[in-house]
Amino acid sequence: MSGRLSGRVALVTGASRGLGRAIAELYAAQGAAVAVLDLKDHWAQAVVDVITDRGGRAIALGCDVSDREAVQAAVARTVVELGGLDIVVSSAMWNKYEPIADITPGTLARMSGVGFDGIVWMIQTVAPYMADRGGSIINIASVSALKGMPNALLYCGIKAGVGGLTRAASVELGPKRIRVNAIAPATVATEGVKSMLDEAALAARAARIPLGRLGETDDIANAALWLASDESAFINGQMITVDGGLANAIL
Repeated sequence: MSGRLSGRVALVTGASRGLGRAIAELYAAQGAAVAVLDLKDHWAQAVVDVITDRGGRAIALGCDVSDREAVQAAVARTVVELGGLDIVVSSAMWNKYEPIADITPGTLARMSGVGFDGIVWMIQTVAPYMADRGGSIINIASVSALKGMPNALLYCGIKAGVGGLTRAASVELGPKRIRVNAIAPATVATEGVKSMLDEAALAARAARIPLGRLGETDDIANAALWLASDESAFINGQMITVDGGLANAIL
């Protein structure tokens, strides 16, 4: 398939649904071969089937990104089966919103393992493969990295950490022709969000956004496409808010 990413290989984590799936499907539609990675390989396979039915090329990878050795194995398989690696999107996250008093060691370990440690292991693993050919690493952060929320201490803290590691990695890996950026969405109307919030809560969140609506998965996928393409070739170390102006609003 031809397109803005023709001839490139992408790996997307958390790609069986939501933002990750939208990004994986758009990349494939734009000509990239895509490694679709999620916790269970059959979750990923469902997305691969959609991509291949549309004429794209993709493989399914089951991987717990908090496991460094599992990440290493998934990346190695991507390089062997798809012929290299040019684009990596870390979208995987495990969430639990609760008051500070209720946070347990298990919740902290799981959320940080997937949402922070997993990005560290991914960057560490892919850098040697991408160094000779250059590439783009895109981490999914959140506008919550910039604004506090009740019952979201861990989520806000982890996403702020994603912004910090993105900036640090961009400085270290830039000389190797690897760009590292982050996308910080506001609330996006994914299946997962709709399962957690009722209509009134969704409407309240939309009302806080200056553009007056929630984000759609395509809003984030289009930003990820731009960051993966040559059109953003001089963009490095940025956390780009795709939030309808929420980060600038005084609430």
